[in-house]
Amino acid sequence: MREAYPVERAVGIEHFVSDSDGIGGRLRASPEDFRVREVERFDTEPADADPAAYPHLVVRATLREWDTNDFAKRLSDALGISRERVSWAGTKDKYAVTTQLFTLRKVDPSDLAEVSVYDADVEVLGRAGRGLEFGDLAGNEFEIAVRDAENPGNAERVRDELVEWSGSPLGVPNFFGQQRFGSRRPVTHDVGLHVVRGEWEEAVRAYVANPYETEPEGSQRARREAADAFEERDWQAALDAVPPRLGFERAMANQLVESGGDRPEDFRAALEAVPSNLQRLFVNAAQSYAFNRILSERLERGLPFDRPVAGDVACFAEEVDGVTLPDPDREQRVTERRVETVTRHCERGRAFVTAPLVGTETELADGEPGEIEREVLDELDLEPGDFDLPGEFHSTGTRRAILVRTDLEIDREDEEAVGFDFTLPKGSYATVVLREFMKNDPAEE
Repeated sequence: MREAYPVERAVGIEHFVSDSDGIGGRLRASPEDFRVREVERFDTEPADADPAAYPHLVVRATLREWDTNDFAKRLSDALGISRERVSWAGTKDKYAVTTQLFTLRKVDPSDLAEVSVYDADVEVLGRAGRGLEFGDLAGNEFEIAVRDAENPGNAERVRDELVEWSGSPLGVPNFFGQQRFGSRRPVTHDVGLHVVRGEWEEAVRAYVANPYETEPEGSQRARREAADAFEERDWQAALDAVPPRLGFERAMANQLVESGGDRPEDFRAALEAVPSNLQRLFVNAAQSYAFNRILSERLERGLPFDRPVAGDVACFAEEVDGVTLPDPDREQRVTERRVETVTRHCERGRAFVTAPLVGTETELADGEPGEIEREVLDELDLEPGDFDLPGEFHSTGTRRAILVRTDLEIDREDEEAVGFDFTLPKGSYATVVLREFMKNDPAEE
């Protein structure tokens, strides 16, 4: 197996599955080269339905170069409402053209009539009795063009190797991609690990005052100044060091100014000064990092991904709008006696082997898979009970398929680009599929 790049190893991804050289090239040469459309899974009533019974307006937005959080804030400002009244099912790539649903609580269609957001088309679909929650979608359809590929002919070779490794349709390890941890500054999981260990001050410091070499020099300089202020416990100096563009960092520093930053609960309050979805992301990123580490160790040991071994925990799957969705609520422990039966289910796309996104209710696997899970958690000084945390930081955990499959089509009719068309279930990353085909160092992109 080929070794992953350092910035990938920093988030727990240690290997490539395919051995062939990649095609190279540029991803997102323009936003139009990376198109994402949700496979929607959310019922709506007509737009003129009773607002008392259906208080959430459902809209479909097509966005060009918009971070999902930033668009939600811009839209809420334009409507004059709290950002907490805007909900969505999944966070999308910023440097892309994306189409997804949003719900707006206590907003009428007429309120949108005078609202215009740059590079965003918003279409009213109807009303709903509840707002969108994270995961309220079946998956995402991708149309991606890779420009300036050095070795375009290698695309088919890589595809063949992936099929040989996983069976058909092709599969890749279901890693969490760089976006989960911060593409330019992959520290979100470090923050989350400190949170789960109850190291509240260290968590704030990791987010506010920890410069990363791949972020802009101005941001690095500001974080170094903030780090000096943290050493002196001068919270006003830390706030003054952080520029307005780093809004979440300023919110944390401002909270320390207000509270005095003398007690552990002051630092927890600083973390709670950012939006609730970002608070959850800290812990989710810690879980994702542990998950990536578990998958990397499984690869290292040569255990299969497309079928179980004794001790694994498998989950069954359902098909929704043409997307095969693993259902972690339908688990089965794979004993020696059940290996062959569950293998047949996996071969037919009816079941998947899983690994834990550890939380308070996590029960680890048995046998060698369980050994891997326990070793990784021990190395990270984590255990399920650590996730019994206050508020948005609490997580019961779940399990996640270790393999993601897709019927991927390669389009080489355009001589200037290699096209990739595929659909992934919710929660899986297009960049994780494409890294096998491109094999570019993320730090140089």
